[in-house]
Amino acid sequence: MSKVIEELQKYAKELVSSGLVVGAGGNLSMRDGEYMYISPSGYDLKEIADHEWVKVHIETGHHESEIRPSSEVLMHLECFRNNSSINACLHAHPTYSVAVATAGKEIPPLFPDFPAMVKKVGYIDYVIPTTSLLAEKVAELVSDTDVMIMRNHGVLTVGKTMKEAFFFMQLTEESAKVFTYSSILGEPRILTEEECGALRNLSAEKYRAKLLER
Repeated sequence: MSKVIEELQKYAKELVSSGLVVGAGGNLSMRDGEYMYISPSGYDLKEIADHEWVKVHIETGHHESEIRPSSEVLMHLECFRNNSSINACLHAHPTYSVAVATAGKEIPPLFPDFPAMVKKVGYIDYVIPTTSLLAEKVAELVSDTDVMIMRNHGVLTVGKTMKEAFFFMQLTEESAKVFTYSSILGEPRILTEEECGALRNLSAEKYRAKLLER
């Protein structure tokens, strides 16, 4: 089994076990040279066999598999076409993140890890999933955005490694969860831009960020 398929298998199962997707929801892909491997359409992520990941040419979008690639294949292709530094894309439907975005709000920095590790969060107003319109919106953001939150839909994260993309997904969902609970209990204290900047400059956080890229 190739390293790419091994990573995809590992994190497909992690997505399901962590509750970030339900059933056949969500999709993930990784770059492999001029190609990407992406989860097949309609499959429960924890049940994909090694040979069922679909190999797609990034520039042309062509594939030769009889198995259909994820219905969100256009979105994944635009990520790799527009950001040469990333090697992994992850799309899930995390409950708290979707809830916060659907309420018309943004997820603020409330604890150190989120602003320290996530460079930028972008928001996309509702667009019908799987369409070229959604892929175009993603293409506009992906060159400098780690996390893209789609209102009434889900979250897309990208990274140099799948480990990094998955960590960004976890951090985003945890931040949305803390925001939801703190809003119920009272008025959340949001970290200031100065505080966020100081966190990003901590040597410990820079070291942790480097570890995610391995």
